[in-house]
Amino acid sequence: MASPSSNICSSGSSEGDLTVNVVDSKKRKRMESNRESARRSRIRKQKHLHDLNSQVALFKKENSNILKVINMSTQHFLNVEAENSILRAQMMELSHRLESLNEILNSISCTAAGALVSEGFHTATFGPGHGLTNMAPFALAYTSCHPIAAAPDEAMFQY
Repeated sequence: MASPSSNICSSGSSEGDLTVNVVDSKKRKRMESNRESARRSRIRKQKHLHDLNSQVALFKKENSNILKVINMSTQHFLNVEAENSILRAQMMELSHRLESLNEILNSISCTAAGALVSEGFHTATFGPGHGLTNMAPFALAYTSCHPIAAAPDEAMFQY
């Protein structure tokens, strides 16, 4: 017959097997849970990497568009700058022409006024009632006129 202590041992060993089975079952569940968590983590990581690659592609495209706009703006700026240089040169040339023409007109005015004075028309004769009142400015202008000493530039009269 079996002693009561041997029954305890045998029942203890079956409880030990049961405890080992419970521990193994918990360990297996934890390992499966860890595997699933690792799989979800890898999927999240791949999605994050895909999103980052999409952002890189988008930023490269935006950068390319910005560079195109900068290049077009730079080209437009250079064209406007060149046009401004041409317009400045034309303005200077036209200013010089205007100066020359004003000097010529001043010389002609002075010569006409000098001719009037040398013909005997004096400022005193240009009073009211003499019909020549509008000639007085020529006579007055002659006193302050200086003839142009240099000939006008022929290149200015090519247009």
